[in-house]
Amino acid sequence: MVTQQRSHRSIPWPVGSILAGTAGAAALTLAYAIEHRFRPNVRGALDSDDSLVPGEIVANVLHLGAVSARADAELGTVLRWGYGSAFGLWHGVLRRWLPEPWASVAFGATLMSATFSLFPILGRTPPPWRWRSDVLATSIATHVAYVAAVATADRRIGPQRQV
Repeated sequence: MVTQQRSHRSIPWPVGSILAGTAGAAALTLAYAIEHRFRPNVRGALDSDDSLVPGEIVANVLHLGAVSARADAELGTVLRWGYGSAFGLWHGVLRRWLPEPWASVAFGATLMSATFSLFPILGRTPPPWRWRSDVLATSIATHVAYVAAVATADRRIGPQRQV
């Protein structure tokens, strides 16, 4: 009996896009780790995404009340990996409508719009035009790493766009 190996191209696009989102979350996490290493003089968070704010947002949305800093950090980690993975679906949808690099441009614009609006609204951070320039640069650079990783992984894992 001959067994046939299953190609990664047979993965349904939504699954591939979620896996791409997971690769993006890993890239985002790595980008923060690298920046912390190269900026040892910065104590604490580099930006809101790197802080306890994401966990505080989750605790607030889930009506968990006041939780410890450790719980906020854990909730933030769950949010990064859960949201980061699931958001990869949006890139998959865009790839079905738009050719690259436009799918990734639209994906990055959506991501940054969410980042720039949801942190001030849900996390009670200042609006992005009041962020320090290093905080803004960190936010943009780490999210570019996320977008690039999602786009690369989605292209390699998912089906090619039919034009």
